[in-house]
Amino acid sequence: MSRRADRLFQIVQILRGRRISTAALLAERLEVSERTIYRDIRDLSLSGVPIEGEAGCGYRLLPGYDLPPLMFTANEVEALVAAIRLLQTWSGETLAQAAGTAEEKLLGVLTPQRRAVAERCRILSPDFNKYPQVKTWFDVFHRAIGQLQVLRIIYEDHKGKVSSRNIHPLGLTFWGEVWLLVAWCETREDYRSFRLDRCLSVAPTGLHFSERPDRSLADFIQLQQKEGCLPEIKKPIGK
Repeated sequence: MSRRADRLFQIVQILRGRRISTAALLAERLEVSERTIYRDIRDLSLSGVPIEGEAGCGYRLLPGYDLPPLMFTANEVEALVAAIRLLQTWSGETLAQAAGTAEEKLLGVLTPQRRAVAERCRILSPDFNKYPQVKTWFDVFHRAIGQLQVLRIIYEDHKGKVSSRNIHPLGLTFWGEVWLLVAWCETREDYRSFRLDRCLSVAPTGLHFSERPDRSLADFIQLQQKEGCLPEIKKPIGK
């Protein structure tokens, strides 16, 4: 595949994965000028790819457009396999099972050459079962985040002090061997982070909360970065 054909394919892939993409973003990702992107977008549109948007505003791919099976590079295949193995080891049972079926689907669409790359990947993630209860808590928190459930937790801090509180779970973040839950704490009326391995009990209250700009994962990250407590974090897909 020529460099330009490969770039056109990558533009479509980026547009498929995002709600809106500016020429500046595409130029940065593909290491070309914005003028080149404008020309590529024009040529893709003329060839029948349904791209909506204009220079200065951003572009998006209209729903319903599809491509032939994805063409992964060798490094992309190995990155996906490694990510799946890490997720199977460190997340909850629900996501671990989903990662397993995702791996089966991935292997099913790869070319024979790329499948061989996946099968000989030597990036491993052994499970020493150090925090068995964490897998259970992970599933509960992950489900509650998606369903905006208020949870009641009993938590033991680093000093051994036990407290009970209602929280609004906002996101999960992984720090080496430790999972942290970012939440809005009703007791403190502020953001708090909780280590999953220090949770003694977690239960739904039957209540739900509404998302608010000032009580969100994005707001928490922004505040932490302003205070120098967090490095730059990868934005969620599509943002």
